[in-house]
Amino acid sequence: MEYMKEVLREAEMDCWTATLLTVVAGVGTLLLLRRVFNGREAKEKIQRARNRRTESLRRAEEAVIRYKQSHQTTNLAPILELSLSQLTKQLHEGSLDPKDVFHSYMEKTLAVHKKLNCCTEILLESFDQLETVGSNKEGLLYGVPVSIKDNCDYKGHDSSCGVLLYLEKPVQEDSVLVQVLKKQGAIPFVKTNLPQGLLSYDCSNPIYGQTVNPHNLQKTSGGSSGGEGALIGGGGSLLGIGTDVAGSIRIPASFCGICGLKPTAGRLSSQGFQAACPGQKSVRASPGPMARDVDSLALCMQALLCDHMFSLDPTVPPLPFNMQIYQSTKPLRIGYLENDGFQQPSPSMVRSVREVKALLEQAGHTFVPFQPLRISATFDLIVKSLLADGGTTFFQKLVGSPVDPALKQQIFPYAFPMWFKKALSFLLKPWFPRISSSLRALCGVGSVGKLWEQHAAVEDYIKETITHWKQCNIDVLLCPVIAPAYNFFYCGKITTIGTYTMLYNLLNFPAGVVPVTTVTKEDEEELKHYEGIYQDVYDKFFKEAVTGAEGLPVAVQCVALPWQEELCLRFMKEVEQLVKQSRK
Repeated sequence: MEYMKEVLREAEMDCWTATLLTVVAGVGTLLLLRRVFNGREAKEKIQRARNRRTESLRRAEEAVIRYKQSHQTTNLAPILELSLSQLTKQLHEGSLDPKDVFHSYMEKTLAVHKKLNCCTEILLESFDQLETVGSNKEGLLYGVPVSIKDNCDYKGHDSSCGVLLYLEKPVQEDSVLVQVLKKQGAIPFVKTNLPQGLLSYDCSNPIYGQTVNPHNLQKTSGGSSGGEGALIGGGGSLLGIGTDVAGSIRIPASFCGICGLKPTAGRLSSQGFQAACPGQKSVRASPGPMARDVDSLALCMQALLCDHMFSLDPTVPPLPFNMQIYQSTKPLRIGYLENDGFQQPSPSMVRSVREVKALLEQAGHTFVPFQPLRISATFDLIVKSLLADGGTTFFQKLVGSPVDPALKQQIFPYAFPMWFKKALSFLLKPWFPRISSSLRALCGVGSVGKLWEQHAAVEDYIKETITHWKQCNIDVLLCPVIAPAYNFFYCGKITTIGTYTMLYNLLNFPAGVVPVTTVTKEDEEELKHYEGIYQDVYDKFFKEAVTGAEGLPVAVQCVALPWQEELCLRFMKEVEQLVKQSRK
């Protein structure tokens, strides 16, 4: 209700209109909640899921205690300080035992989860895999514990997507990426939390609750791969697999101070990843790695882009990882963007891009200004693509489930009747164009013919953007990513800031984030004067969302053309190294 109250307050509508909106909104919400929440049955199902999680955590903790008691002379703590490349080197050399590595990370994961609520289940089968992993010593990820997002299929376990509909329906086989990880010697050992229905950049659901930020427990970890971001950012995992449909890898990576890569959709297999709205193709989701540093992302991509994956999923182009491009030192022509003109970034977002640009220029790279095409109209295109049916499919997935508090603000207008969305959009357009635009986009496309037009519009926009990119003669793009981490319950109120990440899902460009700085006192002071471009409710909410973030991580985003993951990672690595050198 707070969302509508803000709209009404800002629009200063007359009394009868305000009354009408309040009544319709209240009735709509009550009907929605009544339809999706079945009371006792839902509570019992949720409790069983929580019990399964508690039992898996208990059994894992007991196993760690037994191992430590039988290896009292072994110091596991130093293992957690090693980078992935250092860890794999020592594992392959035999100077580290995979069992020591596994139990050190299992112990740390249990501690991090108690603090952050980031796990949905410990994969107890990982203890069995540990006993046989020695037979696969040639794998690039031999002996490496890997965390996976909850919607990634692991045989015998639910892929809940944070909704009751998917609970107690264990999948019959591992996802392709889990099979490849195991083939490469990795040990998937834990599933991590996500938002209800995935279509949010918060990380809370009515089954497993709210995941919090490892740097500030009063902030969200971001989403939808927020459990991964929190676990890795908190030190409980050094490599994880997330998914990204509108920023779902990059936002939690930014909020939690880690690195993350959204590859071109189709570069990695998506078979065995569950979605709340399967079949949506205009803005394609993509699985990708999340880790502490860029080299870890590159090693993960190298391990996954192998003959085994190409054989398991022939729809993936057989493009092995090109190490020569990743290790190149050729000077780059870099496009740069500080403000997309649709949502004013936070002071720390702007400062991070400027500081990194200065470092890259000193290193000999060339910069070219770059501005996305028609970003306001493109925002409508993205929302219409994600919710082409007006949100009907998404609501169907919530049947039988209470609506999570973090999601209520976001889906509140979804429940309005179509005629009401259109009428309200028309009324608000002169005063609040972005609110009007959002409501219009939530109406969906309306017919099959309109859906085809939508697909054609996406194809045209991709073609125009690539032409624009080539006219600028740039290799890669440096731009902001949403930062810093939000206060709770704001992700559902602010959709417009999503243009900084979901644009590259629409374009299907690979994009990654690298942490480069932290919020300063000066950033916080400057934020007090933030008004935004439109000075509407979205600008007001964004300012409130990022307030009180001193010391929290801030990242930049690196983008390349489709199928150029290696170039994107090479650029990210360059940024990472220059920032480290500047700190020294």
